[in-house]
Amino acid sequence: MFKHLYKIVKFTGIVLLLSACSSKHELVPSPNIYTKNATYPKHFMSHNTQTIKPKILYMTDRKKEEHNQSISYGTTRSSSMAFGEVTVSFENVSSWESLAKQSALKRREHTVNLKIDNIKEFVHFPSTPLPFNAKNPKKRSSQQILYANKTKEFQKILAAKLSKSKQKDVVIFVHGFNNTYEDAALSLTELWHFSGRAGVPLFYTWAAGNSGLLSYFVDRESGEFSIFHLKETIKMIASMPEVKHIHLIAHSRGTDVLTTALRELIIAQRAKGNNPQKTLKIKNLILAAPDLDFGVVSQRLIAEKFGLAFGQITVYMNKGDSALNISQYLMSGTRFGRIDTENLTKDEKSVFAQVKNVNFIEVESVSGLIGHAYFRENPGVLSDIATIIQTSSFPGTKKRPLENKTGNFWLLQKGYPF
Repeated sequence: MFKHLYKIVKFTGIVLLLSACSSKHELVPSPNIYTKNATYPKHFMSHNTQTIKPKILYMTDRKKEEHNQSISYGTTRSSSMAFGEVTVSFENVSSWESLAKQSALKRREHTVNLKIDNIKEFVHFPSTPLPFNAKNPKKRSSQQILYANKTKEFQKILAAKLSKSKQKDVVIFVHGFNNTYEDAALSLTELWHFSGRAGVPLFYTWAAGNSGLLSYFVDRESGEFSIFHLKETIKMIASMPEVKHIHLIAHSRGTDVLTTALRELIIAQRAKGNNPQKTLKIKNLILAAPDLDFGVVSQRLIAEKFGLAFGQITVYMNKGDSALNISQYLMSGTRFGRIDTENLTKDEKSVFAQVKNVNFIEVESVSGLIGHAYFRENPGVLSDIATIIQTSSFPGTKKRPLENKTGNFWLLQKGYPF
């Protein structure tokens, strides 16, 4: 018991130390697919996104904080969703051409940092749950009418963004444990930037980032609280005729928040007789370092036919992930992001092989103190994510030459894809 407690305290200390030292956010290494030819792709983006100050959309149920005519969002939950836009600056570059050049170099000529310049809230939704008339459920309350109007405002703004985008897709990012609003914004900015700025980016941020020894459990409950609002966000986006596809990326605890929301949406769509792959429009679901119980995932993927609701599901795993190792001690269940193909039984491999559009990718040569943020820090993983969003290619194809281990388990080698 004391051994486990020591590991928890040690891990918490490392997380807090890293948070305290992150006043500057340096742009992560460039994907290998760009550095080989020193060329950053431009054919996925429209002219208006070729800027060193891109605007990134957000939806959150963090409580708003106001400071001297500026706003931010903290670690406290809100019963209301807020939708807006954040301006992110790429610092130490003078122009878009300069940024594109630095984004295709293995060793940059100088450091490029990211910083939030401005946060602008567009739509503030009414608090949920919305009041309703128990005697006459069909009669809408004033709050329900207001909520519907706010939904239309949100969709109108998003439709305007899509009209200026070459790809009529929305790329949504859901962060994990101990991430602030700023962390979520900058992480998606990097993922979107290195995916060739394809589609319209939106990060969904829940009230994570709480401090203290028990912060993991506080964040976990905040994630559970946020599931309803995330469902609402996905429903609003999927129902828009302007949206062709949705690409979802989730990390760590965010994978549980997202997959739980998706599970409930899928059940609701099937109950209506709909095909969720068509109604929810989710082309790709990317789960990076998933902090999910292995047994729970097995049930969802197979027993509930979860995978059939998506074009493709990609799961990135690293057996040396220290953060998930601690989570495994806390939750007493094997974490999905740490499974090792060699340790799976024949029956377990057979079960996962039944879901043809789900691929499990073990990441080789992960570096870093904790080995948990490789989804955005590893040039090989960044290359694979960019290729998925740009082309929706499957592993084993020319565009994604991953090494097959067995069935739908793959290895992302050092230096991938070359």
